[in-house]
Amino acid sequence: MFLKSLIISTPTKVIREINFKMGINLIVDESTEEHITGNSVGKTTVLKLIDFCLGANSKVIYEDPEDKKKIYTLVKDFLVEEEVLITLTLTENLSDDDAKKIIIERNFITRGKKIIRRINGKDYLETNQNKEKEFELKLTELLFPKHIASKPTLRQIISHNIRYKDLSLNNTLKTLDRYTSDVEYETLYLFLLNCDFSSGNQKQEILQKIKQENTFKNRLEKNQTKSTYEASLALIDSKIANLNKRKKTFNTNENFEKDLESLNRLKYAINLLSSDISKLTMRKDLIEETQEELLSSQSSIDLKQLEMIYKQAKRNIPTLQKSFENMVAYHNQMIKEKTLYITKELPSLLRALENKKHELQQMLKEENQLTNVLAKSDSFEALEELIIELNEEYKKKGEYESIIRQLEEVENNLKEFNSDLEQIDNELFSDDFETIVKRQQLKFNKHFSNISKQLYNEEYALKYDIETNREGQKLYKFSAFNLNFSSGKKQGEITCFDIAYTLFADEENIDCMHFLLNDKKELMHDNQLVKIAELVNQQNIQFVASILSDKLPQKLNKEEYFIVKLSEDKKLFRIENF
Repeated sequence: MFLKSLIISTPTKVIREINFKMGINLIVDESTEEHITGNSVGKTTVLKLIDFCLGANSKVIYEDPEDKKKIYTLVKDFLVEEEVLITLTLTENLSDDDAKKIIIERNFITRGKKIIRRINGKDYLETNQNKEKEFELKLTELLFPKHIASKPTLRQIISHNIRYKDLSLNNTLKTLDRYTSDVEYETLYLFLLNCDFSSGNQKQEILQKIKQENTFKNRLEKNQTKSTYEASLALIDSKIANLNKRKKTFNTNENFEKDLESLNRLKYAINLLSSDISKLTMRKDLIEETQEELLSSQSSIDLKQLEMIYKQAKRNIPTLQKSFENMVAYHNQMIKEKTLYITKELPSLLRALENKKHELQQMLKEENQLTNVLAKSDSFEALEELIIELNEEYKKKGEYESIIRQLEEVENNLKEFNSDLEQIDNELFSDDFETIVKRQQLKFNKHFSNISKQLYNEEYALKYDIETNREGQKLYKFSAFNLNFSSGKKQGEITCFDIAYTLFADEENIDCMHFLLNDKKELMHDNQLVKIAELVNQQNIQFVASILSDKLPQKLNKEEYFIVKLSEDKKLFRIENF
């Protein structure tokens, strides 16, 4: 897909219409005042608006990237109060007016009937927590019709196409947020290289379960480790035995000893049962928390309405093969399966809790009866201190035994999950699969090294290492050969990678975006930018870059390369005119 146009409008007028072309597309900042130049006129905002239409949060437009708590109130209020609409049109062929198009419309209103979140004339205005998910799923279906798994997400796939944030401007491969795990990057780049790995989702699910079990284990071992509990339990058993020997030296009536022993056993059982209930409740709460998180990501949509729209779309686009219903059904089915997998033990846990609570009530009633009987005995006062001490030891014994059992259960679960992970890794790190990775890596590097040779007379290349992380889990870790010697040099490497990937994807018949958005091109040497322009003008690629006019190379200082010119008097949104 190519960028065709970006329109900024209100219900009454068009503020700006930016039309894109093949090759180099420059957003030029012509500001002259030093304190304004490169700031606040909107050259980066053009890139952000395209990103916004492709699913980014609206905050990227009016939030300070360096201080998330700082909001540009003037801009935000203008966008909301004037009901500003952003319309992005994508096309399969810039030179063919009849080519397939995707028209995306979004505004900045978050509540009420005036919200607009529309794709090809269809609204996606879900009011639940997944309101953004349906929108993103539809975009994924249209832009990457062959991709049916939930990972990598659309936002992850196109992250290297849209570079205006500091992280993506300074890193060739790490284009996501700083909290993204290496496993997610592994899934992303195996996908981008067209290495068919169907268990990528399952691997991330298993790692999520391992994380959950480790969290539970850490809670159980918050005060002591399992070995410490086991050692302490042995000492408690010894102490209980000694206390029982002392108890036998007391002179009691015929029934006192029997009743006292029954009471001790009962108190031990009560403490043990209470501890079991506590731990079962803790596990139930963890499962329900995970279930709630998963259910919150489930999609819902009016399938009858979708069917009518789909039939209309089928008449207009006879080649339409995939339905949005399939995508939503697949997503919901996957969420349902995840939920069923995680909550499969919940019914048995609830039954166990109910039974144990009922059993506890019966025990407490029996304890009360025995206590009343023993309280009437003349020997009870003499044994009271010893019994209290004995009961405390039985209580500890029950708690420690319950914790040890819970830890053993966690260890068994971790063993099972790690076994499942090992099976996946056996496929992922097999000789056959690695051969596929190497083959795709070699194909990509032919483009990567060729592009970098043309632009910089250097040869960049993509490599991978099979590494083991701190948890002992293996993964493919991808990186570029060259070190980051300077900002300009790094930007050159990044640009070579992005152009090379587009050519590689076309060669491999992989769905991809044919536009690259780049900010701060003034950091790049003039000759580098000129060479990039010459290259993309020859290839099937759009290169959209924002740049200061006083940093613009002479060879590129031509109207034919400009798509919009901004300055302190001609800011992007023209707020001063309202």
